[in-house]
Amino acid sequence: MTQPGSTPSRPRRGAGCLQSLLVLAVILGLAYGASKVFGDKDSSSSSSSASDGKGGSWEVGDCGGPDPENKPDGYRAFDCDDAGATFKALEIQSASIMPNAIQCPAGTDLIIQVSRVFGSGDDKKSSGIPTNTVCGRNLTGDHPGDAGAGGGQLVKGDCITSTAKEIACASAGSDAFKVLALVEEKQKCPAATTEPMQLMMAMGRPYNVICGGKV
Repeated sequence: MTQPGSTPSRPRRGAGCLQSLLVLAVILGLAYGASKVFGDKDSSSSSSSASDGKGGSWEVGDCGGPDPENKPDGYRAFDCDDAGATFKALEIQSASIMPNAIQCPAGTDLIIQVSRVFGSGDDKKSSGIPTNTVCGRNLTGDHPGDAGAGGGQLVKGDCITSTAKEIACASAGSDAFKVLALVEEKQKCPAATTEPMQLMMAMGRPYNVICGGKV
């Protein structure tokens, strides 16, 4: 579920040396609803300021973690060996005003939208201009974004309920389904599909149907 982004050319620098940022933690959600047409779970985001004052932009391999000065949803850059680092960037994408258009690779545990900040103090909460999106993977062994783990964005190999809510495959019941594919039309589902789930329209999302098969 990937839409590669691009980053501007810039001098090389050590991981974790990032410009003053305002980061919006996007709470990952997955489609769910009633009947055979499913909608999207409400997602929320909250803004907070972050600053390290060293200049630069996010790159693959950079690390970050919660910003203690901007709780509960702020994140900032850290060197990967810093005690505050909790995730590493798997991929950097362009910013998008449509959350469904952000499709990070499998194994992404969290998605963080990054904005460039102008001003200082409380002004940072309203003056951030979105620049890119970080697809992050936890540095610990906890990886809810792995296929079947029950978190992150929906990917092939995940498990869902009959209402398209993602669950961990290890705790899936007899009424659960495994995601065999994510496609635009039901006709494109693989032959093993037993439950093609048509989703409600969502701007930017690259698929409209979850092809479910028995777990």
